[in-house]
Amino acid sequence: MDDYLKKTRQIKGFLDANEAVATLGADNAVLDPYSVLISKEVKVGKGNVFYPNVIIEVQGGGTIAIGDNNVFYPGTYLLSSAGSITVGNDNEFGTNGCTIKANMPDAQITIGDNGRYCDGANIMGKTSLGSGSQVLGAITVQGCILAAGGTFQTPDPDKRAAVLKGFGLARGITLEKGQVVNGSGNFADRPVEWQHDYHPKVKA
Repeated sequence: MDDYLKKTRQIKGFLDANEAVATLGADNAVLDPYSVLISKEVKVGKGNVFYPNVIIEVQGGGTIAIGDNNVFYPGTYLLSSAGSITVGNDNEFGTNGCTIKANMPDAQITIGDNGRYCDGANIMGKTSLGSGSQVLGAITVQGCILAAGGTFQTPDPDKRAAVLKGFGLARGITLEKGQVVNGSGNFADRPVEWQHDYHPKVKA
């Protein structure tokens, strides 16, 4: 069985379980190397945590580069088959699933630091998610720009990075620091709001 698993992973370009531990284990936490699939071409930094059932796959001319101290919860899937995916530091992907796909020639997905992308977020196209940004919910994000800012723990909500929350399609949306769209269907039909509408400023 181990020989079979090793062979099939090699055919698909993934590290086998032993390779995953040897290549990533010294600097990262691979909690279940038998259920984590990571392509050999993926560049991975240090201090990342890979929970079971995570797939990070490179095909064709795609590239994926991952920084440091990110957490990949179960159900996270990154695929680059034509464009590029660049992930910074200290992000959370999942829980309840997150898909990031650069599978078109012009796809370029850039994710900064300290962000959260969970609950079925589906990110694709030419998209820039600034440091501290959040995509919360089953949202298809395509060609969007979310401005950088503070994290969700920043006392003044209007100084936090941009947020998409809810469910549906968010295409071609640009949000500034402190802004949020709470969508249900087509996000273009929903107003841009300020985060203080949902979260009061924390007093010092």
